[in-house]
Amino acid sequence: MNAALKFLPHEHLKAWLEELAGTMRVLAPQKEGAAVVYRAFDPSREPELIRKPTESAKHILFPRSEALFAFHKKKAPFAPDSLNPDGSQAEKEEPATPAMELTPPEQPGPTVVFGMTGCDAGGVTTFDPVYGGRYQDPYYLQRREATVLIARACNEALSTCFCTWVGGDPANRRDADILATRLENGWLLEPLTERAERVLGSTLLGDAGEAEAREAEALHAKARAAIGEAPDLTGIEDALPALFDDKDFWWSESAACLACGACTYLCPTCHCFTITDEKAGLSGVRLRAWDTCMAALYTLEASGHNPRGQKAARLRNRVGHKFAYFLKNHQGRISCCGCGRCIKSCPSSVDIRRIVLNALKRAKGKEAANG
Repeated sequence: MNAALKFLPHEHLKAWLEELAGTMRVLAPQKEGAAVVYRAFDPSREPELIRKPTESAKHILFPRSEALFAFHKKKAPFAPDSLNPDGSQAEKEEPATPAMELTPPEQPGPTVVFGMTGCDAGGVTTFDPVYGGRYQDPYYLQRREATVLIARACNEALSTCFCTWVGGDPANRRDADILATRLENGWLLEPLTERAERVLGSTLLGDAGEAEAREAEALHAKARAAIGEAPDLTGIEDALPALFDDKDFWWSESAACLACGACTYLCPTCHCFTITDEKAGLSGVRLRAWDTCMAALYTLEASGHNPRGQKAARLRNRVGHKFAYFLKNHQGRISCCGCGRCIKSCPSSVDIRRIVLNALKRAKGKEAANG
């Protein structure tokens, strides 16, 4: 038994979250109509810790729209023409350079996210090499360091879940700071990183015993069994590029797609953005907002040429990036956490699992035909 395991009775959960909210921003899933979304913890409401959130948690660390900085341009002081004492024109001075004032956003405060699914935590660590690798993004990294991620182990799985296909697990110990498992009488809390120490010092938490640890492992095994055996995706990083020019394949796979973009906006791992300056007079703000490669205008060039004007090409790029390009660039990590939101929320039932398996089958068939 891990001596660091903590146990929190169900009746103490809200008191613990309220205690944390005294010094930190606390977010947890909440019901809003038919949806489940991440919201600031409200002691008067019960967090939704059974259903999978409709949206992913990525907006907590990577907001849908954020101000990178505000700017204000100060005009140069006006220098009227001047005359020498004898009445001749004085030599003109060099005009002053206009001043630009930049105001950075506020620093993020300490935050804890309780009850996020393991696949959402996997989405966060897919962001890490993108915004914390060769090119450092201070906005993302400041939030990342300030945030404690408490992942909720899935005791059940939906038919659209496939985290085990891409290296995940219903009890995700790889990507969160704490793994929380809902037991019959309370929550088993397993610290996974040093960040966990920021929130586990409460007197409301007790030490867990062997019985709680065994109960949790049984629930984890049940959830893995519900997802089923993961197929072998070996070679997918080569299969997809091999089908790049196979128009028949991509036209067939994209036929049902409406190009609505729901798959990318709900995806925990999609990280594309656009930057705009919103200006009024001499002041303005530079904004970063989510963008999506499934949008028809995403690759539109100033010349009017669009290399991915057809939805088949855009779907090819989306699937290829997640299962081939990203994998090759980031030590074999697939840019998909298997949450299944793109399947569950697609109005046309486009299934990325089917596309990947069909691509493997098609590529192997072509390879066999070519000897």
